[in-house]
Amino acid sequence: MPWPPSADLLAPLAPWFDRVRRDLPWRAQDLDTPHPDPYAVLVSELMLQQTQVATVVPFFRRWLDQFPTPLALAEADEDSVHKAWEGLGYYRRARFLKAAAGSIASDGWPGDLEGLTGLPGLGPYTAAAMGAIAFQWPTPALDGNAFRVLARLLLIEGDPKDRATDLRIWLTPALEAHGPSRMTQALMELGATACLPSPTCATCPLSDRCGAHRAGRTADIPPIAKRPKPKASALWLVALEAEGHVLLHPPAIRGLLAGLWRWPTLDPAFLPPQPTDPGAPPIAAWPGWTQVYTHRREAVSPLHVRLERRFPPAKGLRWMPRGELRSLPLGKRDQRLRDLLDTPGQIPLEAPDPAALIRACADPSE
Repeated sequence: MPWPPSADLLAPLAPWFDRVRRDLPWRAQDLDTPHPDPYAVLVSELMLQQTQVATVVPFFRRWLDQFPTPLALAEADEDSVHKAWEGLGYYRRARFLKAAAGSIASDGWPGDLEGLTGLPGLGPYTAAAMGAIAFQWPTPALDGNAFRVLARLLLIEGDPKDRATDLRIWLTPALEAHGPSRMTQALMELGATACLPSPTCATCPLSDRCGAHRAGRTADIPPIAKRPKPKASALWLVALEAEGHVLLHPPAIRGLLAGLWRWPTLDPAFLPPQPTDPGAPPIAAWPGWTQVYTHRREAVSPLHVRLERRFPPAKGLRWMPRGELRSLPLGKRDQRLRDLLDTPGQIPLEAPDPAALIRACADPSE
């Protein structure tokens, strides 16, 4: 590797970090010893996956209050875990965290990087970050921020992830020289506060030795990855209510929304809107919205249909007391309809046929 020694090149990073580091609730004061609570590091790392620090901080505090130890989390029921995670998204992380806590409560913390990587939800980056921050192991952790910093610093052409193995080998001596926890978090901090996609090089302690900065190429290194166009769809999001109960899908074991309760959704292509029948069950509607996920966009049309009596629900649906709605874990889309139920809706000029809605949600054998 034709790169200068990492311990020398990254030397200004450690004192810079000691001066400017943010006071985060999971960050230890003493960065020269193992973290006093590795579980706090684990919780923060799982929460920070694809979520910004400012969003994570209040969730982290509440989580540690409710589940202060791996054992407390391992023994918690699934609904309370998902409810505590409600609003963070990517709920699979909560299930991974609970499973990892169960392993730790049963067998203790792993003693090496391979053991950490074997915990549920800990890929190469998270395991390496845990090793460095929680246990002071010289295990280089490369996330998007670190890849961006190092690609610019070392003037790496193309996708720096293609050089991940070389970069880990190169970075290890810097962790050994300046402290694994300090150096790992310093790289994260630099990528999060200065070496952004549009960097502020004047605040960077490495700008005088940064290859991309000296070459005037911070805008094109690293190259911006092209994302696939999200798949678009439309749906009716339906709250059917009868006798003080609402109809919901119980949590699935697998899938994007596993662990969450959901409202029934129906395809407008099969239930097109039609003029509202004054003699039909009362229907309320609200303005729709676009729900954006990583790989898809949903055009959501929310409805509330009041029925006199419950009907036998189709497989995969369950009547639940409306008073329990606030205690059930729901995704952001379904939370929004839950909250709309407490506001006045409008009688729609057009809506799907309520009888067709009921048939779509009823047990066909009844």
